[in-house]
Amino acid sequence: MDGKKILVTGATGQVAGPVAKALAEHNEVWALGRFGTPGSEAELSRHGITTFRWDMDDTAPGSLKGLPKDFTHVIHSAVRRGEDGDFNTAVEVNTVAAGRLMTHCRTAEAFLYVSTGALYARQTLDHAYREDDPVDGVAEWLPVYPVAKLATEGAVRAFARTLGLPTVIARLNIAYGPGGYGGVPMVYFKRMLAGEPIPVPIEGQNWCSLLHTDDLIEQVPLLWQAAGVPAVLTNWGGDEPVGITDMLHHLEEITGVEAKLVPSEVTRETYQFDPTLRRRLTGPCKVDWREGIRRTVELMYPSTSSTERLKH
Repeated sequence: MDGKKILVTGATGQVAGPVAKALAEHNEVWALGRFGTPGSEAELSRHGITTFRWDMDDTAPGSLKGLPKDFTHVIHSAVRRGEDGDFNTAVEVNTVAAGRLMTHCRTAEAFLYVSTGALYARQTLDHAYREDDPVDGVAEWLPVYPVAKLATEGAVRAFARTLGLPTVIARLNIAYGPGGYGGVPMVYFKRMLAGEPIPVPIEGQNWCSLLHTDDLIEQVPLLWQAAGVPAVLTNWGGDEPVGITDMLHHLEEITGVEAKLVPSEVTRETYQFDPTLRRRLTGPCKVDWREGIRRTVELMYPSTSSTERLKH
């Protein structure tokens, strides 16, 4: 992708950050955000990305004043997750922000909204969720988050039709890789390093569809190509079903660090996707999850990787 003018929200995060930096090599990229983490704005600037301060909580008209309107492509990944438990504020902030952003960039060639698979109505642990499966927005681990995402999907669909803006809604699974905090696999690995217990289902295991950063970066332009009116909806995860317990055992194998698994009735729920539609839009993924996790560990925790241990 070359010569485009691209707007990114959530560019300091695990998903949009690597995308923004990769696209900035051959395109003009702007990043919107509060940049509250020290050094985050400077880091983006070092990659040639233009930053523009914008707080999603500022719902007043004119909050985007001064931002150019001639962007060709937009990826909207920023979110108010609702850790404070305030459903109404999270819904208000996320929906209004998406609507204002889409209206501001109404002449764009394509708009990508990053949603979540956590809004699907929970079925069996190994169910492969399709885009037409029922949703309920229930997630005990962070109750507000899927509700806000589901509400924002509705707003995005409405603005796509109203504005005639080609749009794709991508329900993200678990993105991981050496950028940012490493994603959920590295969250679990930090717990392993700390010797903390990790709850797992009493019977069976949770399943997911891990998506490596390399595949995520490659697929964003392809998702933009698939955008349409009405908005196109797709799951966004890896091709392979991955058992969380299997993933933890793989981490044990490549690092020598024990995973203290504790059977529990309450675990962090994950969702496995049926990748059929996404594969039709983007083609297959290229990074095997075992290889991807190994590479991530080697880059983020080099002293614990199997490669490093074999040297001693």
